Amino acid sequence: MSRPDSIYVRKLGRQSYEPVWRAMQQYTDVRDADSPDELWFLEHDAVFTQGQAGKAEHILMPGDIPVVQVDRGGQVTYHGPGQLVGYVLIDLRRLGIGIRDLVTAIENSIVAVLAKLGIAAHPRADAPGVYVESGAKIAQLGLRVRRGCTFHGLSLNIDMDLSVFLRINPCGHQGMEVTDIRRQRNTAPPSQAELIQALSAELAGLLGYINCREASEHALPETLGEL
Repeated sequence: MSRPDSIYVRKLGRQSYEPVWRAMQQYTDVRDADSPDELWFLEHDAVFTQGQAGKAEHILMPGDIPVVQVDRGGQVTYHGPGQLVGYVLIDLRRLGIGIRDLVTAIENSIVAVLAKLGIAAHPRADAPGVYVESGAKIAQLGLRVRRGCTFHGLSLNIDMDLSVFLRINPCGHQGMEVTDIRRQRNTAPPSQAELIQALSAELAGLLGYINCREASEHALPETLGEL
């Protein structure tokens, strides 16, 4: 099993949550030793997702926003307009790394991108994700490993209605403050396309890929033979 030199990026636009989740599961279940590693970037319609460790008491007032029970680690979080979501579909064994290595690479890639925007941020040992100096959370992280391969991933808050986070205890932490790029810069944030390019390049480099390529199709994969 040779180590891949490329990771492929799909830009999926605005998507509802469940079809993408099911596609991630399917991709992971049917991929083989020759299947490409991929990053899927998108924005979701408004949804709360409750991880495997999730407790019902952390969902305070969902209102008209659906709650989906999912198979990633962690507690409840929110995805919605103004947030960049990145799903990380890689074969850990083929890449020769462990899940902790991947978590560290994802967090450090976000920190590096934010630093280039003038935002000082850091990970926390006790709570996965990325936080600004005030302690507010600006990026969330949750992964699942199956058959030695990962799915789910990260979400980076760009320019959101942050009041929605008051309907939950974000990631199971009561009263946790949440922020986004626009509020940290007090100016218009970069476009999603610019953030996708920066984040995918940082993450690919930290994971040791030589190339970060665009997928041949910017749509959910129907087969493994598209690339």
